[in-house]
Amino acid sequence: MIILERIEQLMKERGLSKKKLAKAAGLSDSTISNLFKRHNDPSFATLKSICDGLGITLMQFFAEEGEAVVLTREQQKLFAAWNILSVKQRKLMLEFVDTFQEEFGETADRES
Repeated sequence: MIILERIEQLMKERGLSKKKLAKAAGLSDSTISNLFKRHNDPSFATLKSICDGLGITLMQFFAEEGEAVVLTREQQKLFAAWNILSVKQRKLMLEFVDTFQEEFGETADRES
């Protein structure tokens, strides 16, 4: 898989320009622009930010066409909610999750 081609494909599917992707990913315009100008693959951290901006997981990014990426109903609900949040709201939500994990531990007891 050629990473930059995959990013371009996902941008096209979502109708995103490089500038809009940069904003959604919380990256500078030059970071995104330079990836394509220099034909460099992004670092892991940058790719994670790009995936966040695209509203997908790294697993979904690397999934081959037609390969099923199975999410639970809870995960689907969370992703659907996440995708409609603004960048600011996403940052606040992540801060909440970090605080929650610090307060209650990384693995909370789950209801079945």
